[in-house]
Amino acid sequence: MNALKTTTISLYTTQDFNFWHTVNSHGWCSLLPFSIDKEQRSINRLLTLDDNSLAYCRIKCGSNSSLNIQVSYPGKLSTSQCSDIKHQIASCLRLTEDYSKFYREVKRYPRYRWIGKIKAGRMLRAPSVFEDIVKMICTTNCSWSLTEIMIENLVGELGRTFNNSQKSFPSPEILAGITEQFLRKTVRAGYRSPFLLEFAENAANGKFYVESWRSSELSTDVLFKNLRSIKGVGDYSAANILKLLGRYDYLGLDSWVRSKYYKLYHSGRKVTDRTIELKYKLYGKWRGLFFWMEMTKDWYFHKSPF
Repeated sequence: MNALKTTTISLYTTQDFNFWHTVNSHGWCSLLPFSIDKEQRSINRLLTLDDNSLAYCRIKCGSNSSLNIQVSYPGKLSTSQCSDIKHQIASCLRLTEDYSKFYREVKRYPRYRWIGKIKAGRMLRAPSVFEDIVKMICTTNCSWSLTEIMIENLVGELGRTFNNSQKSFPSPEILAGITEQFLRKTVRAGYRSPFLLEFAENAANGKFYVESWRSSELSTDVLFKNLRSIKGVGDYSAANILKLLGRYDYLGLDSWVRSKYYKLYHSGRKVTDRTIELKYKLYGKWRGLFFWMEMTKDWYFHKSPF
């Protein structure tokens, strides 16, 4: 590899964007190939570019409503590579989406006006839908610490190496080319192993062209059904993947948010999922985001859990 060169790229943001709140919006920031530096208030990411080369990016706030992307790359970046990096980072931070309607909606409810005031609401996502789905499958029926272990093993064992240290997220083709035994024993994916393999195979051979779903004109209900057709993706996973596609019609209930809701509204007493769903029906197509913001409100005013 040639000696690394560092290039700084500026990425302009919108008035309603808060970098650090977006970075810490959920656990993706702590899952490789993402990493965060709390002291520097940066998020780091090894990107696979369109030309299949790797570039290591450190993103932090700049000046004049911009972000600074410090890119380490073995050589001079081309114009198309710089454009690719900017597009991927903007997509991860949800700068490619318009949240003005959401912020107008939160103003209607005094209980939620804090969201607009601190410019929260965007949820960090991976550069690819494939990565988001793999990671979401690895959050099901397990502790968060096990999710971190699975993703660390997956990236560490199957990712391409950059600068002798960082590893990329494996492609569908790479993941599809390993064995179920490897996923069970080395990655520790357990019962998810055959599901991950089948999904990777279908993504690699084009049966599931999941990358198109971020810009799809299909209805949210149809997208939900498409996600549910992936083995290993249940109602919880599908609803939360939809949030990363910019669709918030479903709540995405799991044991953690249920417990949080019980404490907030019922003194810890359990209620049915139907009761929770009726509570947020008022907020229409944004109800999943209203729900998530309320369940994670303390993250924004106290120490981040990541």
